[in-house]
Amino acid sequence: MLVFEPDAEGHSLEWLRHLIEFAAADRDRPSISIAAPPSICRALSLAYPAEILGRVELRPLADGELRWCADRRLWVAAFARWWTMRRHLRESGAERGFFLSIDLLALPLALGLGAGGRTLSGILFRPSVHYRSFGSHRSRLGERLRDLRKEILYRLMLRNRALGRVLSLDPFFPAHATGYANGHKVEALPDPAHPPAAAVAAGSDDNLLPRGRIVFLLFGYLTERKGPLVVLEALERLPPLVAGRIAVLMAGRVEPGLRTRIDERRRRLASLLPGLWLAIDDRRLGDDELEGLVGRSDVVLAPYQRFVGSSGVLLWAARAGRPVLAQHYGLVGRLTREHRLGLAVDSSDPAAVAAAITQMAQLGPSSFLDLASAQAFAAAQTPQRFAASVLAA
Repeated sequence: MLVFEPDAEGHSLEWLRHLIEFAAADRDRPSISIAAPPSICRALSLAYPAEILGRVELRPLADGELRWCADRRLWVAAFARWWTMRRHLRESGAERGFFLSIDLLALPLALGLGAGGRTLSGILFRPSVHYRSFGSHRSRLGERLRDLRKEILYRLMLRNRALGRVLSLDPFFPAHATGYANGHKVEALPDPAHPPAAAVAAGSDDNLLPRGRIVFLLFGYLTERKGPLVVLEALERLPPLVAGRIAVLMAGRVEPGLRTRIDERRRRLASLLPGLWLAIDDRRLGDDELEGLVGRSDVVLAPYQRFVGSSGVLLWAARAGRPVLAQHYGLVGRLTREHRLGLAVDSSDPAAVAAAITQMAQLGPSSFLDLASAQAFAAAQTPQRFAASVLAA
């Protein structure tokens, strides 16, 4: 089995480690080849002893392969990933190919392209064609056109004989796919909750967080899609009494193009609401630091801007027993409501976000979380179940 992943950021390293560790524990499993960026291959080679790596072939992708697979023209990146997978399947002798992210491959698969008689499978991150069934969901024109395009591609790709399984991180999409020819190929895949750190080291910001305030935490790579600008605008609308009761920490590397805008709004907030505690830690934090910060927070912010797909932030918060303040749109909103993980609002509206922060500060964050339901949600999303499903595919 060849696992293909040209992206070095995000979940890639963590998920590949889940697969390696699960396969190593069962000698009856087939050996694995991994085609990934050199940085991922180096990290994996340093993480495991020889007896484990003896059953894993690491195949660093060449600079040219990585460049084409990351091309900004999505159709170019799609065909580059298909062609690169074919090449490494042929050279490795693997019988099956697995894309750690198969979303872009919908186009070449819909056109009927195969892999020289080998079977292809993969993980689908962002189906959205079924969002209209999520209660009060309202689509914008651009979203309707996007979903029409996806609907056509999904129907065609599932007819491709080379496609074995499509594992969906959205647990509601497989039911929708039963309406497609060969919809049985789509199966749900648990989004693995990051395992707790063996020893949680308190980060510097954890030590600096003020006592006696309700701490709202926004963490991860801070892009505009994550909602930091909307949060800062929402904070301007808070009554001074509420502002004086809360602390807001944004922890994670800030997208370069956002730094100036965030700094401007931060300075304006300092003059408008001097009683508000606000800090921005612009750097990449380790998992142990994030573990400590989530545990020290009272509310985890997930104010995505109409984001499609699932979010590991929900799992971090649920495992720590912390409510989320999340977008009501799409899968993130439905999971928040269905598992009672917190409060879902129109996170594109600063007034709605400000009202939610005020509500949580006044009523208490714990009143927005069903702890038993949240812990059951997190307990079902284990790395073992994730790896077993991938290898079974």
